[in-house]
Amino acid sequence: MAPPLIAIPGYRLPAGRVGRWISGAVAVPIPYVEALWRAGARVVVLPPGDPGPPPPCDALLLVGGGDVDPVRYGGASHPRVSGVDPERDELELALARQALDTGTPLLAICRGVQVLNVARGGSLHAHLPDLEGLGVHGNEQGEPVHEVVARPGSRLARSCGEQVGSCPSQHHQGLDRVGEGLVATGWTEDGLVEAVEAEDAGAWVLGVQWHPERAAAGDPTHQAVFDAFVAAAAAAHLGR
Repeated sequence: MAPPLIAIPGYRLPAGRVGRWISGAVAVPIPYVEALWRAGARVVVLPPGDPGPPPPCDALLLVGGGDVDPVRYGGASHPRVSGVDPERDELELALARQALDTGTPLLAICRGVQVLNVARGGSLHAHLPDLEGLGVHGNEQGEPVHEVVARPGSRLARSCGEQVGSCPSQHHQGLDRVGEGLVATGWTEDGLVEAVEAEDAGAWVLGVQWHPERAAAGDPTHQAVFDAFVAAAAAAHLGR
């Protein structure tokens, strides 16, 4: 059987971000790709702005990056919102809705879980440091690590266990109102939602706010997220 094919929307890098490249690029950080390879999948990168339809794939991975434009969820502008790419927002929101409508397995990480939430009508906290009582979830000088508690019996708990330790975190935004058809299934100690899933138990949809790909090479708990996702993609591949 051929390995399942995972689509990953890439994001734009401006000219100069890659040495000796005089023009920009479309990229996906390699840890995402390597985690999928370890799980037995193939990968195709989708560039924002491509006028053609995306190729048929077995699953969709939404990765981290710049902020979702606040207009997408009715939010107010904020001076710390950065990295907005309207074409990327358009592509990823459309792909997320399509995956949800068709039952395509969907894993959404960091920015990705925010896109997923917005695609279902949810909203975001524009800047977490503005909220009282929250710990550090993003840091310009490093990468905070925290634990996540998973709801017993959830897809996250079945993949990683109910205590997901040493979660690499790098985000200044977070989920506020959870979108329609989604349910929160993971939280940090300060109460911030760190994981959501589809209310429909038969749909393989998981969004996580931390970065499991950054720990997956050396930590089976985080690689398990990708293993479970690729197993769902393989089942979808067989069903095609």
